[in-house]
Amino acid sequence: MTSKSTSTSATIPPRSSLLTPARWMVLPAAVLAGAVLGGGYGAVKAPQYAATSYVIVVPAEKSDPSAALGFAQAYGRVATDIAVTGDAPVWAGVSAETLRSSVQAATSPDAPMISITARSAKPATAVSMADGVARALVLNSTHVAANTGVKVVQFSRATKPVTPVSPSASLSALVGACGGGLLGGLALLVRPRRNTRAEARHSRQSLPTASVPGPATAQQPEPEAV
Repeated sequence: MTSKSTSTSATIPPRSSLLTPARWMVLPAAVLAGAVLGGGYGAVKAPQYAATSYVIVVPAEKSDPSAALGFAQAYGRVATDIAVTGDAPVWAGVSAETLRSSVQAATSPDAPMISITARSAKPATAVSMADGVARALVLNSTHVAANTGVKVVQFSRATKPVTPVSPSASLSALVGACGGGLLGGLALLVRPRRNTRAEARHSRQSLPTASVPGPATAQQPEPEAV
């Protein structure tokens, strides 16, 4: 019998790229970049101030009180259109485009009240825009009161804001840092997976091919001499 020795080769998988310190530096770098960009944006952008004026829709004499709520919803939807077509831009000292983009009207589902909020870099301009839109609603409702059976009255005038409503530079930096960290984490999760697949494919291609031994040939006995 001839003894056969088979050699087995063990392959050690390549070290994952997730363990390299250089790759993990992507996360703090992304957080730092996000904080710098967010803080710079908050410092450069002008602060915004908001002022709110309130009007209420009341029914006229011999009118259905429940109609006031429906007309309040309708006036709230077209508040900026009525103000732009009226004299509200002149009263506020701004253009019609600025008034339309800077003013928002909100209604209540259970009360015939409309809140008119204006935003501007100047507190006085925000007050003028909010009160201008409210005044335009009051005048328009007076002109059509005979047909609608309701009218809009001033409930509360806007007050001059003292603090901005836009985020500060520190808050913008915090938001930017969170966004940068999120993007950096996603980059670490996606990119190493691709590298790991490439390394596994390369390791399979570089494995040596094992030679399969053929069947052993039996030794023939020598003929005996006669």
